[in-house]
Amino acid sequence: MTEVRQEVSLGMPQLPAPAYPAEVRARLEADAKEVIARYPDSRSALLPLLHLVQSEEGYVSRTGMALCAELLGLTTAEVTAVATFYSMYRRRPSGDYQVGVCTNTLCAVMGGDAIFDRLKQHLGVGNNETTEDGKVTLEHIECNAACDFAPVVMVNWEFFDNQTPESATQLVDDLIAGRTVEPTRGAPLCSYKETARILAGFPDQRPGAVEATGGAGPASLVGLRLAKGEELHRKVVAPRGEAARAEAPQDRPQPGAEHLSSHDAPQQTSASDPDHPAGPAAEEGE
Repeated sequence: MTEVRQEVSLGMPQLPAPAYPAEVRARLEADAKEVIARYPDSRSALLPLLHLVQSEEGYVSRTGMALCAELLGLTTAEVTAVATFYSMYRRRPSGDYQVGVCTNTLCAVMGGDAIFDRLKQHLGVGNNETTEDGKVTLEHIECNAACDFAPVVMVNWEFFDNQTPESATQLVDDLIAGRTVEPTRGAPLCSYKETARILAGFPDQRPGAVEATGGAGPASLVGLRLAKGEELHRKVVAPRGEAARAEAPQDRPQPGAEHLSSHDAPQQTSASDPDHPAGPAAEEGE
């Protein structure tokens, strides 16, 4: 587990941030000018510039914020206020893979809490901490607008849907071992630094990566299909249980018949955590 040291302030002024090496600064300045030129007001380039400096060090350092402030004519306080507001900007060194477990309401009751607890124990880290080998940073995250695929795990902001504690454990083991993993939806995985550069607005140069991004999953498009007047099956969610599946028409696709992710979990029940099944709440007094 990466040790997190708490700095104690003695009231002394903080020393200026160290400068980037000359070659690094020259490269970042060239990229920054390209980003700034996209906006009529240079201040609007702050968000992508923060992603740009994050792509250099894997987090937004004081050096990176100082460079953003200098290039945009802002104070470091103004840049710091933005960098500390958005959770996608890391404030300390992080791993090659940012593994985020959604623990918002629906994902939580579907097993997200169990997944997060399992990964903390398996990796030996807490929230926002990094494994000793620098491979994985674990954090719980808020809703990623993928509730119909709950519980969801994200790796460098790519989706791994319908996870269980077992499949999520296998996922992080594969990441640490350097094995190839495939998101359920979206582009192939790349490192966190590479992801930050793409978020800064630079094209993904990997062959086929852009074409692989795809769109929303089938469950997310049901409402759109209904709005267009398309005829759907009477049951959007198939009956659960062996008997119900046996009675279902054979030409109807069954849940779990196709999993696009190498770590997609079987959708056997509504709850991924068998010890805390999600069921109807009892009335008060029962």
